[in-house]
Parts: sequence; C-alpha cells; structure tokens
Amino acid sequence: MTDKTEIQAVIDEVLEVYPAKAKKDRTKHLAKSSSEAQGSKCVTANRKSLPGVMTARGCAYAGSKGVVWGPIKDMIHISHGPVGCGQYSRAGRRNYYVGMTGVNSFGTMNFTSDFQERDIVFGGDKKLNAMIDEIETLFPLNKGISIQSECPVGLIGDDIEAVAKIKGAEIGKTIVPVRCEGFRGVSQSLGHHIANDTIRDYVLDKSEGKAFEAGQYDVAILGDYNIGGDAWSSRILLEEIGLRVVAQWSGDGTLPEMENTPKVKLNLVHCYRSMNYISRHMEEKYGIPWMEYNLFGPTKCEESLRKIAAFFDESIQAKTEQVIAKYRAQWQPIVDKFKPRLQGKKVMLYVGGLRPRHVIGAYEDLGMEIVGTGYEFAHNDDYTKTTPEVKESTLIYDDVTGYELEAFAEKIKPDLIGAGVKEKYIFQKMGIPFRQMHSWDYSGPYHGFDGFAIFARDMDMTLNNPCWDKLVAPWKKVSETELAQSA
Repeated sequence: MTDKTEIQAVIDEVLEVYPAKAKKDRTKHLAKSSSEAQGSKCVTANRKSLPGVMTARGCAYAGSKGVVWGPIKDMIHISHGPVGCGQYSRAGRRNYYVGMTGVNSFGTMNFTSDFQERDIVFGGDKKLNAMIDEIETLFPLNKGISIQSECPVGLIGDDIEAVAKIKGAEIGKTIVPVRCEGFRGVSQSLGHHIANDTIRDYVLDKSEGKAFEAGQYDVAILGDYNIGGDAWSSRILLEEIGLRVVAQWSGDGTLPEMENTPKVKLNLVHCYRSMNYISRHMEEKYGIPWMEYNLFGPTKCEESLRKIAAFFDESIQAKTEQVIAKYRAQWQPIVDKFKPRLQGKKVMLYVGGLRPRHVIGAYEDLGMEIVGTGYEFAHNDDYTKTTPEVKESTLIYDDVTGYELEAFAEKIKPDLIGAGVKEKYIFQKMGIPFRQMHSWDYSGPYHGFDGFAIFARDMDMTLNNPCWDKLVAPWKKVSETELAQSA
C-alpha cells in the first residue's frame, strides 16, 4: 500500500471510533510521510498521552534509571521508593558488561529503599542514610552511588540532595541525587534529560583537573547501552579504523570513563534522543564536537565509518577504506543468502529512542520495505530525521495507542512487526511474525557488520517460520458448536 490517498483513508477510518475531542487530538499524531511534510510539519510529538488509551510509554524514572544511569556498571544505583520500580527496571534491557557482579559491577542487582507506609508518613531520608552506610559495608569496591527517586519521594518532599551531599563528603565518593520521579514530564524522555543534567553537574563539572593522557584519536561512544553486546560490536569497528574509544555511555560504562570524556576529540552519539543534551553541553563548554552515527546494516555502517573518518586525518580515512573492503567480503554473502528469502516483505516498526529510523537501512539491505514507523517518546526533531529515511506515503505514528497499532496492522497487513514486549504477544496471537526490537528478543548484537549477520538470520528465522500458517488468533477460532449449527 503506497498510495497517499489509501494511507490517509486508513488513518481516517481508524480514528472514526474516537469521540470528537480524542479524534482531533490523535489526528495530530498520525500522518503519511511526504517530501512536503517534514519534521514538525509531519506529526505532533512529545505531548501527554490521552487518559484512557493504552500507551506503551515509560516514565521519567525509566528514562533515568533504566537507560542513562543504570548501565554504568561500577556504580550502585539506588531505586529510592517502593520495591516494584527497581525490580521491574533491573536487567530488563540486557545491558551486557564485563566484571564480577556484586564485587566491582552491579548492573543486574536491585538496590531499593523499599518504601513502606511509615516511610511515606515520616519520610525516607534516615532510611536512605542507613542504606548508603550498608552499601559501603557490603560493596566497598563501588566507585559511586546514584539515587534514583521514584514517585513517592517527590510527593513527600524528601531532601535527597542534602543526603547525597552529606554522605558523599563522609565516604569520599560521588553520590548523585537524580530527581527522576516517574510523574515528571510526558514520558521517559524527560528522565533522559534530567539524568544528563545530573551527569553534567555531579560528574563532568567536578572532574576538571583530573589527570588524563589524551591522544589525537580519542573518541567517546554516547547513547549505546550495549544491548546484547551492541557497543562492543561498534567499538571493534571504531578501533579497527584507528580510533581510541576511551568511554562508553553507558552500556559497560564506568564512572572514570565518564569523567575522562571532556578530554576526547569527538563524541559519537548513537541514541540522539537520550544523549543529545550532554553532547551539546560538552560542545558548548569543552569545545568537543559531536556527530550521530548508525551501525545498523552494511549500508549505514559504511556511510557512518566514512563520516567519522572524515573528521580525522588521511591515515584514519585510509584504514577505514581497508576495513570496509575487509567486511564487504563478509557481509555480501549474508545479503546473497537472506535477501531472496526476505525480498519485498513489508515491515511495521514501533520502538523508542533511535530504532524507528536507524534500523530502516538494515531492513532495506535485505530487500524489505518499511510501511509504517513511529516512536513511543520522540520529539519533533526525531521525525525531522526520520522522514528522509522512509519512502513517500509511509505511515507515521507518534505515541500510537494499542488500538491504533492493531488496527493499522490489520489494514496494512505487514509481513513483520518490530516493536516492544508490550506489543509482542498481541501480534503473535494475531498470527503476525514479530521481533522484539527493544532488546533484540534475547538475541544480538545487531550493530556492526557482525551484528548484521545475526540481524538477517533473526528476521528470516522469524518471518519464515512455518508456525504462522498454522496459527489462528483465539478470537477468530470457530467453536465446534458453531460449526455444527452452520452445517
């Protein structure tokens, strides 16, 4: 379905079920891509979800603890509040790291102040004090602590900044208070921003003057959370072309790496939505330029490596061409094998962060077509970056509701859907092949040339599985009684 009129008709039909006010609001968030409607003219984004609809968004706490701070492996991240938020955010995104858990790495552990009713009444400051003392006793090799505040902390007014200041001076370590209560903002996006600001105030601004032997090819990877080992795949390529990666934010990252970042020559930003704030700060304060890159699929890998190399001298550019030639001999057979099996298949995407636009090239390398894409928590500039990546009349949806996504899938009939765990089982029950594109459905990595081989295998394995021909959605099954009556 590529006709603009048809796509608009689908949007209009899907919106018909809403009351007038809801229909008017949701109309702003749905569109068909075109060369005339770019970015902010395409859809409205970063607005509150409508009460009563099923949104896939997370909260500010999820953006801070689950994305930006949580993967920093040598720090302990306290979920300050009831136990549920911390447990739900613990190790859910497969942020791989190297280290001994519980000794010098803590990413998959849940540290919570476990708020009870009495803590709501009397406050949790004393409990937080005691918790930090206990952490220092049990886990003395931690490099620092972050306090990730949950909703009750903001509601009762606990002074986590005072606790952090007093205990930080007492134990001689960095303690970062993060005001990321879940109710702040419209989605997890504000949590990213808040977390970036605390990195600026409590890490970067206090790291000036620390000794670091800088090199002319030093770079930092920002906004790669090492899902299934993605950052490692990216790092391999960057180091092969002659660069030195001195920091990863924040998958497999450490506090000392963050402190060293203001000394690098270039910040490489993978997830623009979560790390553009701190990148802009470092550019303004330290004069460090930054650029986005995309290592999904061979086409985008080659484009990004050349773009990065162009920032440096001819020796890096020459090595880059050698690396590209080396890996072309490896990825071309992958395309030759899987493209005939996937050619022409239609894909709908609905993910957070960068993936609704970054993975488009990887699918197209396999001959697949993106017929719909959208973000859970994008801003308008994300859509500005997305529309040039898709074909005319591609369906664009922002903060799409559960009902809308199902209705679009029924009408557009994609061959494959890539979205999150909240959508996964719905579409599988509908008999539609599905890949969980937040954490790669327990596979990965997908970055880099090696990751592309895994990506291609996974898409083929999912889409061409014979089970889909045998599966009928439960609500479409005809009972034996109904069959007897119709006979």
